[in-house]
Amino acid sequence: MRAGRGAGLRRRTTKPGSARIRNARPSDLPALFAIEQAAFPGDRMSLRSFRRHLAGANILRVAEVGGVVAGYALVLLRSDSRRCRLYSLAVGPAHQGAGIGALLLRDAERRARAAGGHRLGLEVREDNAAAITLYRTHGFAEAGSVAAYYDDGAAALRFEKALAGVPARTATGGRGRH
Repeated sequence: MRAGRGAGLRRRTTKPGSARIRNARPSDLPALFAIEQAAFPGDRMSLRSFRRHLAGANILRVAEVGGVVAGYALVLLRSDSRRCRLYSLAVGPAHQGAGIGALLLRDAERRARAAGGHRLGLEVREDNAAAITLYRTHGFAEAGSVAAYYDDGAAALRFEKALAGVPARTATGGRGRH
Protein backbone atom coordinates (compact mmCIF):
# COMPACT_ATOMS: atom_id res chain seq x y z
CA MET A 1 0.00 0.00 0.00
CA ARG A 2 1.22 3.39 -0.79
CA ALA A 3 0.01 5.82 1.85
CA GLY A 4 0.79 9.36 0.86
CA ARG A 5 3.13 11.48 2.91
CA GLY A 6 1.31 12.97 5.85
CA ALA A 7 -1.74 10.68 5.53
CA GLY A 8 -2.04 10.56 9.31
CA LEU A 9 -0.93 14.08 10.24
CA ARG A 10 -3.10 16.26 12.44
CA ARG A 11 -2.79 19.58 10.57
CA ARG A 12 -6.35 20.74 9.98
CA THR A 13 -7.36 22.76 6.93
CA THR A 14 -10.66 20.92 6.44
CA LYS A 15 -13.49 20.86 8.98
CA PRO A 16 -14.01 17.43 10.54
CA GLY A 17 -17.11 15.74 9.19
CA SER A 18 -17.24 17.87 6.04
CA ALA A 19 -16.04 15.06 3.77
CA ARG A 20 -18.36 12.87 1.74
CA ILE A 21 -17.10 9.47 0.55
CA ARG A 22 -18.35 8.23 -2.82
CA ASN A 23 -17.38 6.07 -5.76
CA ALA A 24 -14.84 7.66 -8.06
CA ARG A 25 -16.03 8.64 -11.53
CA PRO A 26 -14.26 9.51 -14.78
CA SER A 27 -14.48 13.25 -14.10
CA ASP A 28 -12.34 12.68 -10.96
CA LEU A 29 -9.34 11.41 -12.94
CA PRO A 30 -7.45 14.76 -13.14
CA ALA A 31 -7.85 15.29 -9.37
CA LEU A 32 -6.83 11.70 -8.57
CA PHE A 33 -3.72 12.08 -10.69
CA ALA A 34 -2.85 15.44 -9.07
CA ILE A 35 -3.22 13.95 -5.57
CA GLU A 36 -1.04 11.02 -6.63
CA GLN A 37 1.68 13.36 -7.88
CA ALA A 38 1.62 15.43 -4.69
CA ALA A 39 1.47 12.48 -2.28
CA PHE A 40 4.14 10.15 -3.59
CA PRO A 41 7.78 10.91 -4.41
CA GLY A 42 7.98 7.83 -6.66
CA ASP A 43 6.11 4.63 -7.50
CA ARG A 44 3.24 6.74 -8.77
CA MET A 45 0.19 5.43 -10.59
CA SER A 46 -0.31 6.73 -14.08
CA LEU A 47 -3.50 8.27 -15.39
CA ARG A 48 -3.90 5.10 -17.44
CA SER A 49 -3.73 2.99 -14.25
CA PHE A 50 -6.42 5.12 -12.61
CA ARG A 51 -8.62 4.67 -15.70
CA ARG A 52 -8.10 0.91 -15.58
CA HIS A 53 -9.00 0.71 -11.88
CA LEU A 54 -12.02 2.93 -12.40
CA ALA A 55 -13.32 0.71 -15.19
CA GLY A 56 -12.46 -2.57 -13.43
CA ALA A 57 -13.90 -4.57 -10.57
CA ASN A 58 -11.72 -2.94 -7.90
CA ILE A 59 -12.95 -0.41 -5.35
CA LEU A 60 -11.91 3.20 -6.03
CA ARG A 61 -13.46 5.67 -3.60
CA VAL A 62 -12.91 9.38 -3.15
CA ALA A 63 -13.39 11.81 -0.30
CA GLU A 64 -15.01 14.99 -1.49
CA VAL A 65 -14.95 18.25 0.47
CA GLY A 66 -16.92 21.18 -0.84
CA GLY A 67 -17.14 19.63 -4.30
CA VAL A 68 -13.36 19.04 -4.45
CA VAL A 69 -11.72 15.60 -4.42
CA ALA A 70 -9.62 15.63 -1.25
CA GLY A 71 -8.29 12.06 -1.27
CA TYR A 72 -8.84 8.53 -2.47
CA ALA A 73 -8.56 4.88 -1.49
CA LEU A 74 -8.05 1.98 -3.90
CA VAL A 75 -8.83 -1.59 -2.80
CA LEU A 76 -7.87 -4.47 -5.07
CA LEU A 77 -10.18 -7.47 -5.19
CA ARG A 78 -9.51 -10.96 -6.49
CA SER A 79 -12.27 -13.35 -7.45
CA ASP A 80 -10.28 -16.32 -6.11
CA SER A 81 -9.48 -14.85 -2.69
CA ARG A 82 -11.17 -13.39 0.36
CA ARG A 83 -8.06 -11.34 1.09
CA CYS A 84 -8.36 -7.80 -0.24
CA ARG A 85 -5.48 -5.39 -0.67
CA LEU A 86 -5.53 -1.71 0.16
CA TYR A 87 -3.32 -0.74 -2.74
CA SER A 88 -3.25 3.00 -2.25
CA LEU A 89 -4.59 5.69 0.05
CA ALA A 90 -3.70 9.35 -0.42
CA VAL A 91 -4.96 12.72 0.74
CA GLY A 92 -4.27 15.99 -1.03
CA PRO A 93 -1.94 18.43 0.76
CA ALA A 94 -4.68 20.99 1.48
CA HIS A 95 -6.76 18.37 3.31
CA GLN A 96 -4.14 16.45 5.27
CA GLY A 97 -4.60 16.22 9.01
CA ALA A 98 -8.37 16.57 8.94
CA GLY A 99 -9.17 12.89 9.37
CA ILE A 100 -9.80 12.26 5.67
CA GLY A 101 -7.32 9.35 5.63
CA ALA A 102 -9.13 7.69 8.55
CA LEU A 103 -12.51 8.17 6.84
CA LEU A 104 -11.20 6.62 3.63
CA LEU A 105 -9.62 3.74 5.55
CA ARG A 106 -12.84 2.89 7.42
CA ASP A 107 -14.79 3.11 4.17
CA ALA A 108 -12.27 0.83 2.43
CA GLU A 109 -12.70 -1.74 5.21
CA ARG A 110 -16.51 -1.63 4.90
CA ARG A 111 -16.40 -1.91 1.12
CA ALA A 112 -13.91 -4.78 1.19
CA ARG A 113 -16.10 -6.65 3.69
CA ALA A 114 -19.21 -5.99 1.58
CA ALA A 115 -17.35 -7.43 -1.43
CA GLY A 116 -16.80 -10.67 0.49
CA GLY A 117 -13.37 -9.91 1.91
CA HIS A 118 -12.30 -11.48 5.18
CA ARG A 119 -8.92 -9.78 5.50
CA LEU A 120 -7.50 -6.48 4.35
CA GLY A 121 -3.75 -6.31 3.75
CA LEU A 122 -1.44 -3.50 2.73
CA GLU A 123 2.17 -2.48 2.35
CA VAL A 124 3.54 0.83 3.58
CA ARG A 125 6.98 2.45 3.43
CA GLU A 126 8.83 1.65 6.63
CA ASP A 127 9.71 5.36 6.98
CA ASN A 128 6.10 6.59 6.70
CA ALA A 129 5.45 7.04 10.41
CA ALA A 130 2.16 8.90 9.95
CA ALA A 131 0.62 6.14 7.83
CA ILE A 132 1.93 3.39 10.12
CA THR A 133 0.32 5.15 13.09
CA LEU A 134 -2.96 5.44 11.16
CA TYR A 135 -3.02 1.70 10.40
CA ARG A 136 -2.08 0.64 13.91
CA THR A 137 -4.70 2.98 15.38
CA HIS A 138 -7.30 1.27 13.19
CA GLY A 139 -6.38 -2.24 14.29
CA PHE A 140 -3.94 -3.34 11.60
CA ALA A 141 -1.16 -5.62 12.82
CA GLU A 142 2.31 -5.82 11.33
CA ALA A 143 2.67 -9.04 9.35
CA GLY A 144 6.21 -8.81 7.99
CA SER A 145 8.39 -6.70 5.77
CA VAL A 146 9.66 -6.66 2.21
CA ALA A 147 13.17 -5.41 1.49
CA ALA A 148 13.65 -3.02 -1.46
CA TYR A 149 9.92 -2.93 -2.20
CA TYR A 150 9.86 0.61 -3.60
CA ASP A 151 11.62 2.03 -6.66
CA ASP A 152 14.11 3.91 -4.50
CA GLY A 153 15.05 0.75 -2.58
CA ALA A 154 13.04 1.52 0.55
CA ALA A 155 11.57 -1.40 2.43
CA ALA A 156 7.87 -1.90 3.06
CA LEU A 157 6.09 -3.13 6.15
CA ARG A 158 3.14 -5.45 5.63
CA PHE A 159 0.02 -4.97 7.71
CA GLU A 160 -3.17 -7.03 7.90
CA LYS A 161 -6.51 -6.82 9.60
CA ALA A 162 -9.38 -9.27 9.94
CA LEU A 163 -12.48 -7.43 8.80
CA ALA A 164 -15.20 -6.89 11.41
CA GLY A 165 -18.22 -9.12 11.17
CA VAL A 166 -16.20 -12.01 9.73
CA PRO A 167 -15.98 -15.12 11.95
CA ALA A 168 -12.47 -15.30 13.47
CA ARG A 169 -11.82 -18.88 12.33
CA THR A 170 -12.69 -18.03 8.75
CA ALA A 171 -10.81 -14.74 8.78
CA THR A 172 -7.54 -16.05 10.12
CA GLY A 173 -7.09 -19.46 8.64
CA GLY A 174 -8.60 -22.65 7.41
CA ARG A 175 -9.00 -23.83 3.87
CA GLY A 176 -11.01 -22.02 1.26
CA ARG A 177 -10.81 -18.61 -0.29
CA HIS A 178 -8.55 -16.20 1.59
